[in-house]
Amino acid sequence: MFRQNFWPVLCIIGLSLLIAPADCFATATTHIWAPSTDVQPYGVIHITPADVYIPVGKDSSENRVPTITNSGLTVGVLPFERFNIEAGFDYKTGYGDLDNYPMYFNAKGGIPEGAFGEWFPALAVGAYDIGTKTDKTNFNLIYGKAAKTFKIKDLDLGRFSVGYFNGNGKLLRGPNGGKDNADVFGAWERTMSEISDKLWLCVEYQGTKSSYGCWNFGGSWKFSDNISLLVGFDHYNNRNFADTVTIQVDIDFDAFSKLFRKK
Repeated sequence: MFRQNFWPVLCIIGLSLLIAPADCFATATTHIWAPSTDVQPYGVIHITPADVYIPVGKDSSENRVPTITNSGLTVGVLPFERFNIEAGFDYKTGYGDLDNYPMYFNAKGGIPEGAFGEWFPALAVGAYDIGTKTDKTNFNLIYGKAAKTFKIKDLDLGRFSVGYFNGNGKLLRGPNGGKDNADVFGAWERTMSEISDKLWLCVEYQGTKSSYGCWNFGGSWKFSDNISLLVGFDHYNNRNFADTVTIQVDIDFDAFSKLFRKK
């Protein structure tokens, strides 16, 4: 039987699959940790061959925790300037017995910043970490998020994002075992053009003391138009968890977008 919070997820995924190319699902475009309001452009295939979370210490029980690895694919599936949907998957390992169910599906629809006027924010709704095993991996986080870039004359203050998420309360638990499955999340990000247009920095927060609750600090460097490397530090709200270092490689295949465009 579906969970109550699964029905909105099913609707989002169902819509994405109806309009997406065959065999494409969703891995959300993120800041460092949580989904951003960004959506992959139509037909662009975005691959994350390696997103690694390396513990920098032991957990509260003095245990060494395993390194988590995540690989994924995302593709933009709508040819519109003011609204797009991306879809893809995550393949995660390092969770012990949960590695028997490594596939997680996501979907996101979004409106870009400025689509309906100079002060119109970027908006996105979506779902992520939709697992395949009930009460094991079906975290099923549903969220809405807004983002806006602010400037004072020629001074770029960066882009600020804020949103709210809700997940499966049977799996998102706090340090005392109680349900802790919904809260706010947000981020500040900026391309550091004074140094290089290739350098991007970000500070990010996601609430709760579940395994999703975290402060994140980091940045990325764009080696070319389609290859970038992100490095970040993840400080968990639940101090029973060991903090981690994130290293992520992203590759965009713009050439493949021609396969999805009308001739």
